[in-house]
Amino acid sequence: MELFSKIRSEIVPYFEGENGCHDLEHTERVLKNAVHIAKKEGADLEIVSLAALLHDVGRKEELKLKKSICHAEIGAKIAREILTKHNYPKNKIDKVVGCIETHRFRKNNPPKTIEAKCLFDADKLDSIGAVGIGRAYMFAGGTGAKLHNKKGVIFTPDQELGPEDTAFREFSVKLKHIKDKMYTKEGKKLSKERHKFMEKFFHQMEKEIEGKL
Repeated sequence: MELFSKIRSEIVPYFEGENGCHDLEHTERVLKNAVHIAKKEGADLEIVSLAALLHDVGRKEELKLKKSICHAEIGAKIAREILTKHNYPKNKIDKVVGCIETHRFRKNNPPKTIEAKCLFDADKLDSIGAVGIGRAYMFAGGTGAKLHNKKGVIFTPDQELGPEDTAFREFSVKLKHIKDKMYTKEGKKLSKERHKFMEKFFHQMEKEIEGKL
């Protein structure tokens, strides 16, 4: 689709300077996940693809404003502006925007359409499994967190990562619950597979750190 290619080139600046957790490669992975799920679920591939491509265009603005605004909200507005500029049909723009607005973990604004559910699940899949572990350690490393903390320090989900923290905290307070948050049948299936891998990984890490060879 010509429009898709144009927008793909147009959004590059929105990801300049982003770290590896939410860069353009993350968007590309979510796009692949979303298309796969949409095909399994019988969703509108055009809507899902555009929504996946544009779902994080507001993240840079969110960071600029120190998280005083949700990137899903600002991203939806940016997406509407981009699609309107390209004369995309308004009824389809509304569907794409609706997907973007509801792609986060927000109890008061859950995804309602099958397309929105496909995007939600696709985005969450990229935060678990092997990629999820890699992203967790990439982020933790940037904050000076430990590889492992034997002190057994308990951290709350909203607490910022610090010197006594570890990427395992991300798994224990958030990632291990994602499989129970999925909406689509295919998303649930894939998340269970990735969840098992994470459990196996952290179990093996604990063995190696403790010298239980």
